[in-house]
Amino acid sequence: MNPVADRPALRTEDETLSSALVQSFGIGVRQLRRARGWSQERLAENSNLNRSYIGEIERGTAIASLVTVEKLANALTLSPSELVTRGENISQQNLVRGLKLMAIAC
Repeated sequence: MNPVADRPALRTEDETLSSALVQSFGIGVRQLRRARGWSQERLAENSNLNRSYIGEIERGTAIASLVTVEKLANALTLSPSELVTRGENISQQNLVRGLKLMAIAC
């Protein structure tokens, strides 16, 4: 048994930030989909993507390529930058919320 190989890798600050952005992007996609009253299946059909892939994006377990961002944005009648910006805004809100909680705890 290799103790080094069995340990989870430490995340760098960039990886943590990247993970937060991926999660926030997914939350943004889910919010926009639900605001339209769409199922994951309908978004998948409108974006020509697989329904399970939509679920992975929404859960933050898949990183959407630029082509995928464009397909999702077109389906949601947004520009790709508007879709990505929504995720960034959610990420910033979560960061501020976390900082406020840390300040309260101190």
